[in-house]
Amino acid sequence: MKAAIYCRLSEEDRNKQFETDDSNSIQNQKAMLLQYAMEQGWEVYNLYSDDDYTGSDRRRPEFNRLLEDAKAHRFDIVLCKTQSRFTRELELVEKYIHGLFPIWGIRFVSIVDNADTANKGNKKSRQINGLVNEWYLEDMSENIRSVLTNRRQNGFHIGAFALYGYKKDPDQKGHLLIDDEAAAVVREVFTLFSQGYGKTAIARMLNDRGIPNPTEYKRLRGLRYQQPKRKNSTLWKYFAITDMLTNEIYIGNMVQGKYGSVSYKTKQNKPRPQSEWYRVEGTHEAIIDRPLWNRVQSMVAERAKPFDCGTVGLFARKARCANCGYTMRSTKNRGRHYLQCSNRHVAKDACIGSFISVEKLERMVIDELNRLAAEYLDKDELERSIEFCENLQGQKKQLLDTLATYEKRIAEYTKGLRDLYMDKVKGLLNESDFSTLSKEFSSEKSRLEHVLLDGQRQLAELEDRIAVGDNRKALVERYVNLEHLTREIVEILIDHITVGKRIPGTKDVPIEIHWNF
Repeated sequence: MKAAIYCRLSEEDRNKQFETDDSNSIQNQKAMLLQYAMEQGWEVYNLYSDDDYTGSDRRRPEFNRLLEDAKAHRFDIVLCKTQSRFTRELELVEKYIHGLFPIWGIRFVSIVDNADTANKGNKKSRQINGLVNEWYLEDMSENIRSVLTNRRQNGFHIGAFALYGYKKDPDQKGHLLIDDEAAAVVREVFTLFSQGYGKTAIARMLNDRGIPNPTEYKRLRGLRYQQPKRKNSTLWKYFAITDMLTNEIYIGNMVQGKYGSVSYKTKQNKPRPQSEWYRVEGTHEAIIDRPLWNRVQSMVAERAKPFDCGTVGLFARKARCANCGYTMRSTKNRGRHYLQCSNRHVAKDACIGSFISVEKLERMVIDELNRLAAEYLDKDELERSIEFCENLQGQKKQLLDTLATYEKRIAEYTKGLRDLYMDKVKGLLNESDFSTLSKEFSSEKSRLEHVLLDGQRQLAELEDRIAVGDNRKALVERYVNLEHLTREIVEILIDHITVGKRIPGTKDVPIEIHWNF
């Protein structure tokens, strides 16, 4: 009979000298199981050992290798210290110990709790053990979750690794300190983006200089970070720059809980709504100052991508393919700009494609805008408003001149009161005269201040009336009988435009304009 010995320990052993060493407890498990196998006269096929893995982790490498070998029937017995060493999940107990192992001809034996599938009488005890272990997992998960939630709410960093640009404070658990070397790169990224460099361009600049990306930086600093096994995994990428530019931790705010586990049975996480994030301000020193942060956030919010010359396309982020809904991409050919569906190149059958010149689309939008203007705008009433606005401008000028006179008189009375006081101090004016004159000056000054305040209210009302007229005038000048559109007009008037495929046999391209009004 061939036996496969499986050992597992979930707690990190404090006595390890090197990362590759097995823990003392694992060694004790191996010694116990080897002795038991020898006493039973079983041949040991192989030793499978998972150190620093929980009993609910289905991704244990040696555990999965054991299952593959069991399926291939390379041994006859699975030998463990306890059933919980093999798994703490009742689902896996039923799936393997009571389900697949008997089909594969595999016997399961655990020493301490006397689980043995060759003994039909203790199946119920194995199921009870599985249920108890399941409860243990759930209770432990809830306890850990409540502790971590409390620490997040109080602004303590609970991650295994500090965010790039920071390092863990060795003297205060949950506190972050600035890592000067990485922080310099973070500041450079923010500065370059604020100067107009694109995210891909910034990533290329960092890669050209040989600066390691955040994951590679952790590895080079000796942190036990599992590097993704992908091509060019040490290089900076677009998404690394994107995540960095929007992370509030760089301005001293601790933001955690962006992802939450699906269940205590799986390592899978899912995004949490922003309202459920844990956000505590001022928990650590900021790398990025507020003015730079605000400037960058404003630029990030403007998602339209500029051309090489720095200007944003007329319909950038506004034109969408009517067939698949993807945002249309700008292309240039022989000096003319075109819009085409960006999805049609992803796969052969991804989309039938939409295509239109920017010039043609602009003309179609202007024609539709003029049609709406002719149908809905009362131009005579607008023109009357413009004439009325010009009269209001004259009233405003006259009122401003009057207010300036009031302000000058108030300044004179203020100076007069100051001079009266100085004359009294110098003995040039007796107490009685000072009292009489100062009351007169103060009374007149107070009256003028009330008149000035009332005039300022009139001016505000007048400016509001003028603004209404100006808006209507601007409407006539900007939105009626246009020759060309501007990006500002597109932003104000249009939410988005759907563009269809050209109608066969014609030059007509169907569009649908979704206005902001």
